[in-house]
Amino acid sequence: MNITEVRVWPVRNKESKIKATASIVIDGAIMIHDLRVVEGSNGLFVAMPSRKTTDGNYRDIAHPITAEAREVIQNKVLAEYQKLLASVS
Repeated sequence: MNITEVRVWPVRNKESKIKATASIVIDGAIMIHDLRVVEGSNGLFVAMPSRKTTDGNYRDIAHPITAEAREVIQNKVLAEYQKLLASVS
């Protein structure tokens, strides 16, 4: 799996745990929107796009199958988020 493009947009509400939203392109062929950069208790992580179900829970719409794929996505999105922060400062 090769992530060929990452776009990140900051969230304007500084109090929110969601710090940014992102889109990625995989192998120049598949785009996934609405990933979120979230400030968790152990630092930043990338949450996959999800939808609220009729019972009030959330279910991922798209997600990596392997830990390695999740790590690749997280590393690429967080690196782009750090670049965004550096360019704003």
